[in-house]
Amino acid sequence: MAKADYYETLGVARNASEGEITKAFRRLAMKYHPDRNPDDKNMEVKFKEAKEAYEILSDAHKRAAYDQFGHAGVDPAAAAAAGAGGFYSAGGAHFADIFGDVFGDIFGTGRRSSQSHRGGDQRYSLELSLEDAVNGTEVRIQVPTVERCDTCKGSGAKPGTTPAACRTCGGVGQVRMEQGFFSIQQTCPSCRGSGKLITNPCAACRGGGRVQRTKTLSVKVPAGVDEGDMIRLAGEGEAGERGGPAGDLFVQVRLKPHPIFKREQDDLYCEMPIGFATAVLGGELNAPTLNGSATIKIPPGTQSAKIFRLRGKGVRNVRSGQVGDLYCQVSIETPVNLTAEQRELLEKLDASLRTGGARHSPRESSWVDKIKNFLTG
Repeated sequence: MAKADYYETLGVARNASEGEITKAFRRLAMKYHPDRNPDDKNMEVKFKEAKEAYEILSDAHKRAAYDQFGHAGVDPAAAAAAGAGGFYSAGGAHFADIFGDVFGDIFGTGRRSSQSHRGGDQRYSLELSLEDAVNGTEVRIQVPTVERCDTCKGSGAKPGTTPAACRTCGGVGQVRMEQGFFSIQQTCPSCRGSGKLITNPCAACRGGGRVQRTKTLSVKVPAGVDEGDMIRLAGEGEAGERGGPAGDLFVQVRLKPHPIFKREQDDLYCEMPIGFATAVLGGELNAPTLNGSATIKIPPGTQSAKIFRLRGKGVRNVRSGQVGDLYCQVSIETPVNLTAEQRELLEKLDASLRTGGARHSPRESSWVDKIKNFLTG
């Protein structure tokens, strides 16, 4: 069966540049690679065809021979008779390089330097009172973390000694692995990518270069922070490995329950009990705020659950600077522990109110009408 044209296999024009050929191969390699299609043998065949086409067209001499003589100009048997190694061996190293670029992120075979690693980020949960969250504060916290070993200065080696070059990878931190018809680079299993081995480990950190400690930090809490907000302390996380930079510490705000107020974003809510006489006759009440109190005028005939809004008595937003409101919901208290005289007075008042009908209890009368309509259909 005749082989397909290499240019058609890669889907490029005959005058395509080297960059266009490489880009086309990368696209097909990602699509047809056997590891991504383990149950489809046809994908493996297509992958080999794309690989063969790329190795010919990416080599200037082989491409010229192919353009002039077709497949006969790059036939492996003919090349071997002429003393060449054939296209699989000649293009092997170059293909491994491009393969590492294509699949490095997928299979962990990229050729990145592993001499140092950034330290891990940490999270600390900070409980604050509502007052401290609204007004801002500064607190000191103790955080268990991993810090650089002072004895070996983070090298992991015993003072006076130095790490030796890894014999497995020759100090480069990576080794080449043969897997079937292609080869890839991966992190050296002996030195884990550092390129060095510690033969005389530091006694303080046991060769790790880092030790467990608890450090004390001062955290400035800006005014207006809310539940779940994060305060980032750059460089206060875990120390990096082999001299790498430290991670960050993220302080997450948690609000303690407040005995009076409930916070919803920038607004505050509270329940305010009022006496029966105040609700009927009206009056003035001192409502609590986070910074003192404010006067609320209670109109006569105030019903239970009515909400009064105090503008600008909420929380100042930590980002926009806008101030929320305070909402006070009144709750009318029923008198208890009445004396005989008080009970008699209330009974007279109730009898007097009932003679007035719905004028004094419009909601009760409306509710009674609804019940009657429901029962009678």
